[in-house]
Amino acid sequence: MAKDKILSEIKQAETNARNLVDNAVKEKNERISKARVEAREIIKQAEVDAQKAAQSTLRSAERELASEKQKIIEKGKEEAAIIAQNAKARVDLAVENLIREFERAIHA
Repeated sequence: MAKDKILSEIKQAETNARNLVDNAVKEKNERISKARVEAREIIKQAEVDAQKAAQSTLRSAERELASEKQKIIEKGKEEAAIIAQNAKARVDLAVENLIREFERAIHA
């Protein structure tokens, strides 16, 4: 009977070992699945974060461009005002020259 008991214990040990291996394989597969899910979540979050960063950078660039545009417009207005002022001053001179030329033509 000792042999039967030993054989029975060996079979039980083999069954326990198989169960342990099966459980370890299942746990490994579950961990791999969880890791893949986590990796997908991390990738999704990284994509969202990258999109937010890109949007923020774009908004910042747009604000910078708007500010630069405003500066250019203001400078253009100042230059236009100077040109208009110079033109006004020259109009009086041009009128005087025309009147002189007209008077010369009449007296000639």
